[in-house]
Amino acid sequence: MRDPYDVLGVPRGASAAAIKSAYRKLAKKHHPDNNKNDAKAAARFAELNSANEIIGDEDRRKQFDRGEIDAEGKPRFRGFSGSGFPGGDPRTRGAGGFQSRTFRTGGAGPGGFGGGGFEDILNSMFSGGAGRGRPGGGAFEFDPGGIALDLDINVAMSVSLEEAARGAEKRVRLPTGKELNVKVPTGVVAGQQIRLVGQGDTAPGHPPGDLLITISIAPHPFFKVDGSDLRADLPVTLYEAVLGGKIRVPTLGNAVELAIPKNTSSGRIFRLKGKGLAKGAAAPGDLFVTIRIVLPNGNDAELEALMQKWRDGNSYNPRSDLG
Repeated sequence: MRDPYDVLGVPRGASAAAIKSAYRKLAKKHHPDNNKNDAKAAARFAELNSANEIIGDEDRRKQFDRGEIDAEGKPRFRGFSGSGFPGGDPRTRGAGGFQSRTFRTGGAGPGGFGGGGFEDILNSMFSGGAGRGRPGGGAFEFDPGGIALDLDINVAMSVSLEEAARGAEKRVRLPTGKELNVKVPTGVVAGQQIRLVGQGDTAPGHPPGDLLITISIAPHPFFKVDGSDLRADLPVTLYEAVLGGKIRVPTLGNAVELAIPKNTSSGRIFRLKGKGLAKGAAAPGDLFVTIRIVLPNGNDAELEALMQKWRDGNSYNPRSDLG
């Protein structure tokens, strides 16, 4: 991953407020819902979230600035410690933080390495640090504790719009075959990552990795997501459009009744306040309903006769201003 400061476009000395402002601006610009025809939008949005997790958090930002973690939040390589000195004995430390050792021949053992042989040399090199010997001269064991391994597991999870709006508990299957119940938070958005600490892969001598779940939201048959707002087409009959009336409108909660005025044209938009998506502590968005007049299927001789009669006495041209 790129440097999180570069991802958010802020200098290293930026204030917490400046980082927060930059993240919000870029997240709004690159949100997958606002870039439906851009296949890379979800990846950019996930990168922004990851960068904000590093430098948008005071403690993790300090760790990153000190070089203790990398751009993905993983511990950096610390080198081998062969003594009680931090980072190793300064008398044996070589360039780049690595330790240098000098092997001398002589002694009673095979090959001139002393009574314990090469195994004892290795045990001596890494004693108290990156290696150890078994009691009684057993086989040498190497402990790679200073080397950072990528033990994180990345999986994708698709949720319905209702699950994203209300929160849910879903079961996810890992590549290892393990299955976990995952709590989907209320107001989750496409491209957002859920991190389950310690649920990744494991390796001897290392803390377990994390499970990173990237969320996608399945298309909805009625609603379209527009930031925190929802949009929908509402089919109405010709007589409802002409005569007006109350029409039942579905929402993510309970259905509501919308009063349609007389002579409502197709394409007119009505706003249902607070019937959109709730995201965090912010007020929920709105539901915008667009009227679509739908005629009956097939030929209707009675309707055609009525329209002919009405046309002859009430002719008008809605395209007169088109030239």
